[in-house]
Parts: sequence; C-alpha cells; structure tokens
Amino acid sequence: MTLRVGIVAAEPSGDLLGAGLMHALRAARPDIEFEGIGGPRMIAAGCASRFPMEKLSVMGLVEVLRHLRELLAIRRSLLDDWRASPPDLYLGVDAPDFNLPLERALRRTGVPTVHYVSPTVWAWRPGRVKTLRAAADLVLSIFPFEGDFLATHGVRARYVGHPLADEIGPVDDPGPARVRLGLPADARVLAVLPGSRLSEIEAIGPAFIAAARLCAERHPGLRLVTPLVNLATRERFAALRAELAPELDWLFVDSAAHDALPAADVVLTASGTATLEALLVGRPMVVGYRVHAITYWTARLLRLVQVPYIAMANLLAGEGLAPEFVQGACTADNLAGAVAAFLDAPQRRAEIRARYRQLAAALRRDTSREAAAAVLSLLAAGAGG
Repeated sequence: MTLRVGIVAAEPSGDLLGAGLMHALRAARPDIEFEGIGGPRMIAAGCASRFPMEKLSVMGLVEVLRHLRELLAIRRSLLDDWRASPPDLYLGVDAPDFNLPLERALRRTGVPTVHYVSPTVWAWRPGRVKTLRAAADLVLSIFPFEGDFLATHGVRARYVGHPLADEIGPVDDPGPARVRLGLPADARVLAVLPGSRLSEIEAIGPAFIAAARLCAERHPGLRLVTPLVNLATRERFAALRAELAPELDWLFVDSAAHDALPAADVVLTASGTATLEALLVGRPMVVGYRVHAITYWTARLLRLVQVPYIAMANLLAGEGLAPEFVQGACTADNLAGAVAAFLDAPQRRAEIRARYRQLAAALRRDTSREAAAAVLSLLAAGAGG
C-alpha cells in the first residue's frame, strides 16, 4: 500500500533537509509518495510541489505582514485538500510560523505529524513551545543542546544530528577549492555570503559590499567570492556591487557555499545556516545582520530573544568565536575591522579551525537515515505511541 506523505519546506536550507529525509524514507519504503511545497532539491527527490517555495521565503515581523494574505491562502488551500484526502503523515520542515498551525490542524484530524528542526524556542519566542507540543507528535532535533529543553516542556523529540555535518567536513587546504573556482593558490580570499533571501540582500548587502571594499584597500590583491542560491539574489547583489564598488575583482558563483567557503581564508556572512557551514569547513567568520527596524525593536522591547548570540557557530561553541555585528552595529567599518583582524592573524585562524573541528564531530550522526528511522518508528507505533 502506498505511503502518502505531506511535506512543506520554505527556504533553501529546508529544501536540503527535506530532500535528504525524502531520499532516506524512500530507501526504506519505495512505495512512498510526497506532496506539498518544496524547492528544487525536494522536487528532484519526488515532491509534487503545489506552490513555488519562494512564496514562503519571508523573514521578519513586518515583512511577513506584507505577504500575510497570500501565506494564509496557501496554507488554507493545503489544509482543505488534506482534510478532504488525508495523507498518512505530515512532515513540516522548519518554517514554524507556517508549519506549526498546519500540523496542529492536521493532527486534530488524526494525521500523525512530525516537525523536522526544532523551532528555536530556547532562543526566540519561548512561548511557542506550547504550540510545538500541541502541533507535533514528534520533533526531529538537529542540535544536541535542544533535547533537554524540549523534554522539560513535554515535547517528544529525537536528536538526529545535522545533515550538513554528514555532507561537509573540515577542509584544511584551500588549494583544490581555489583551483575549481579559478582563484590563485597564494591569494588572500574573503568569502562574502549576504544571505539567501532578497530581503537579506537588500538589508545587509550594501554594508557587506562596503566592508569588502575597505578590506580590499587594506589588503591589496584580496580576492572576493560570493555564492548565490538563485538568479534573483545574484542579479540583485550584482547590481548593488556595480553601483557601490564596480572596481572590485569579485567572483560570483551560482552554487551553495561548498566551494566558496573552503577556498576562503575568512568568511563575512549573514546570520543563518552559512555560519554552521563555515564552522563545519573550519573557517573563521565575521557575522553581520539587519532586519526591519520595527522587527528589531519589537523583539527587544518584548524580550523575545533569549540567547547571547545570533550565530549558530557561537551558540554551539558557547563563546563568541565569530564577531557579531547586529542592526546599527552592522557597519562597513566594524565588519571590515573584524575581517582584517582575522586576515592578519594566522595563528588565531588555526585555533578556531581546531575548535570548530571538535564541535562538528558532535553533529555528525547520518542524520537523514536517523530521521527516517524515527519517522517510520512513529508510524509503526501510532502517533500516540
């Protein structure tokens, strides 16, 4: 009998997670079918995607409000279809603001629900843990420190490791990656990662470009490389570069960060999955981030943020190995100064590589297979088992 699974991811990192889990599930259950919303990786893995994933890729309180009507219509359409013809399982891949209400509604109809990637309830809007408990029969956790927090709040969870740690290992020699990118073996290289969303490019792209310009002035011959996830982000970032620093020797690559990071000496990155990727490769990083001013001040006034760092690399380390510059502090001078400090300190870079190697080892668990086993165990036992 065919196993029918609903699945929704909202951004490139979720697309990667979802595709890995889909492949692992299909290896165990060849008769499985997937439908919902996914990106190119999930579609290639067999997901019948009803809407473009980019429709869900919205960040920040104010930014979500602008697209709220469309987001609600998409969720209502999915829910109506799945109420009429319930899947055997629903998998919400990250995107808690979209997925948790959908999971809760489906769970009430008897559909088993799994949420893949715990919402950062230990860091941001902790009250959501009640919603998580009501929405998910099982949470697949990808960071080791989440389990105790979730168990304390009555959330059934299983730590499965992080799939990127299975895919990305430490790279001590940047030479091969530089050959693939056509970069000189002996150059200083700065990887600049301004985010995967257009809203991130708009918010922090100008500061990152200005910082890169300062770094190039201080370090003649510095090479710049930026991976961009799609044509829209590439075109927008390229337009900003052409406007603000057309003279810079800057390489754009249409790919994930897997070559840009190993080729780099130092990374300048937006907060997000890229900080974890830089940790796994073993590259010191400087982190910058901005959101809409109303989003930022609402979060501060309501004390919605509960952790001392925004970068996952720093949260895993328990210390600020990666300098962070948020909101008003995310300026070209601050970013360039921190990058220059790393470029001029090879011993410090080596120390950080060693620390990152230790942290990465704890995340390496054959995640997709672990996650698939947990999902199938839930189905075998029944959602309440």
